[in-house]
Amino acid sequence: MMNGLDDTVTEQSDIRCVIFDCDGTLVDSETLGNQALVNVFNRFDARLSLEECLRHFQGGKLTDILAATRERAGVAVSVDTLEPLYREECRRLFEQGLSPIPGVPDMLATLAAQGCEMCIASNAPVSKIEHTLSLTDLLPYFEGKLFSGFEANSWKPEPDILHFAAMHMGMTLAECVFVDDTPKGVQAGINAGIRTFHFAANPYTRPIEHPQVTTITAMPQLLHYLS
Repeated sequence: MMNGLDDTVTEQSDIRCVIFDCDGTLVDSETLGNQALVNVFNRFDARLSLEECLRHFQGGKLTDILAATRERAGVAVSVDTLEPLYREECRRLFEQGLSPIPGVPDMLATLAAQGCEMCIASNAPVSKIEHTLSLTDLLPYFEGKLFSGFEANSWKPEPDILHFAAMHMGMTLAECVFVDDTPKGVQAGINAGIRTFHFAANPYTRPIEHPQVTTITAMPQLLHYLS
């Protein structure tokens, strides 16, 4: 399914940079990340399932995700306690089984060969982004081009991180496209006024209908719009 900008994004010779989200967009981390939620909250006698977490996952700032999960699970534990436990559990699970999204390594190689600039705009800390990309051998494409909500002091769905990333890449937003898999990430693209691709491979993902949003279900489809 592809929608939204079909008639306009096929002519994108003015596009010089692709801004990618990381988790769930370049690396297949959302199942592992939600399993980490299950594992951490079950330590506190919560009754969470992986399916429930995936169904409710909207992306956004980690502290907000933990607070919403805490409320849903009825767990009276502070976010300050949960956050380091969650980050450590993610690290453990990622080191055991993190892999790139299918088609991503070849897609990035093609974009690099075409001379297209690429960077990351993520809500996660830079240290986590580096670790995630290094585990999947994708870091060489993004050395020195990792931009975090913690640096911008603003998190998706606010648009500031996209302005921040484009500025540091020496680009205007009109010269960029943005790719994200979560509703809040896509909303950040809408709020920034940037051409946005919604990577909707999660079966629980709800369609996002907006004139500046194009839905793709496989990452290599992005090349069709940028060639």
